[in-house]
Amino acid sequence: MSGVIHHGRRGVNGGDAEGEGGQGEASLPGGLQWIGASATFGLGGGETGVQKFIAVAGNIGAGKSSLVEFLESRHGMRAIYEPYVGNPYLDDFYADMKGYAFQSQLYFLTHKFRLHLGLGQEDGTIVLDRTIYEDAEIFARNLHHTGLISARDFGLYTELYDSMKLALRPPDLLIYLKCSVKAVRRRIKQRGRPSEQNIPIAYLKRLNQLYEEWIGGFTLCPVLVWDSERQDYLTDMVDWMDFRRQLDELIGGS
Repeated sequence: MSGVIHHGRRGVNGGDAEGEGGQGEASLPGGLQWIGASATFGLGGGETGVQKFIAVAGNIGAGKSSLVEFLESRHGMRAIYEPYVGNPYLDDFYADMKGYAFQSQLYFLTHKFRLHLGLGQEDGTIVLDRTIYEDAEIFARNLHHTGLISARDFGLYTELYDSMKLALRPPDLLIYLKCSVKAVRRRIKQRGRPSEQNIPIAYLKRLNQLYEEWIGGFTLCPVLVWDSERQDYLTDMVDWMDFRRQLDELIGGS
């Protein structure tokens, strides 16, 4: 595995905050590096009463759910999945994006906020499939930039999101799955969710660009970048051992 961990500052300002460049780098096991301030970082579920929060981020089809399932089954983490199944606007959105963009995004925002608020109720390590930050700062922003959400509706959405962020605890670690548009299109076809089969390639490209910009400025917590297109911890034994070893070192062998 060849990854990078960005060390970010704590705060409530989301992915729009600027990074803290110009500081030294510190080595981590397996070739990983801190970008920014030198620091030690540990997550662990071994100490009773200590709750840790890992978030998995990435474009549609980048492999988030597979990674969350892996962390749940191999490391005993409690998995929280993106509530795409229950969104009553999703099929309508993919069929008529302009007509249902605002309703669909508002549904995701409110339900993801509820998920985030509930993360502190149990001990151990929680792993979340997609964050509220992505909903607002990538998906909703993209829909606004392309004219699918009006300025008036996006202003209301943003005001609600900014208020929600004040009540949320940031993750302890964000794992970002980097993947090309070609690869995510192939995976979308393979997993066969009906609502996703007609997603325009231009839409996926815009999301990928926004993800790269967002992750480069994300400073709420450390970020582990994993190339999910070229490194396969599920079927390649070398990648699996490498990922397992480095994850154990980072989270204290949970």
